[in-house]
Amino acid sequence: MVHASVRAVGEIAGGPDEIHLAIKDVLGGDGTLMMYASCPQYVDEVGRGRLTAAEEAEILEKLPPFNPLTARCDRDNGALVELLRTYPGSRVNPHPARFVAWGAKVDRLFARQPWNYAYGLDSPLERFVELDGKILMLGSDHDTVTFLHYAEHIVDIPGKRVARFQVPILEEGRRVWREMEEIDTSSVGAHPSWPDRFFAEIVDAHLEATANRGGRIGNAASWLLNARALLGFALERMRATALSGSGIALRP
Repeated sequence: MVHASVRAVGEIAGGPDEIHLAIKDVLGGDGTLMMYASCPQYVDEVGRGRLTAAEEAEILEKLPPFNPLTARCDRDNGALVELLRTYPGSRVNPHPARFVAWGAKVDRLFARQPWNYAYGLDSPLERFVELDGKILMLGSDHDTVTFLHYAEHIVDIPGKRVARFQVPILEEGRRVWREMEEIDTSSVGAHPSWPDRFFAEIVDAHLEATANRGGRIGNAASWLLNARALLGFALERMRATALSGSGIALRP
């Protein structure tokens, strides 16, 4: 699973598509490449409470149904994921919590996905762990590791925030607004105790604990992490942070 900044890598002979093509060469025929695509702006915004009543009314009136096969990726996720999505051989899962993948294990990754809590149990992220996935941060912000939303969904702590919203989809030729819910993946945070840039804090602490010094790909500082190991570390850090924020004393 790759998070990448094309700008951080620098000038590339042949253009930025060569980044995902090079990763595919390394993975070979038995490997699989996945990135987080998400959905365009406003598709999953109605009902979250971040828009004005007038903005929501206009979106409800005008926004077309979400088509996972053709919709562009969330621009905040960088350019490389859209280049991968539109490259021959890539596939996406039919859900607003959308991933793009290429390779031998795509069928396994995209076998199922629940409509609600789509980053948690029985999701592509859960099967990514089962497949002993690795996370490549290629010049990316360490606070953008989408995989950690899986940890937020499955961690057993009280007080997690639940986001409820609506998504426009096509049903029997008609646009309908379907209700959806998840553990809050927005910048507000999945729990009141989460500090600012909590994902970056978790990732950086895990890199230090595992003496992972990374390396360079082009001009980009880059790291390769084991998803299962990061998950275990993140669950412990999330539990400790939630308990300390609630005033519950932690064992030394």
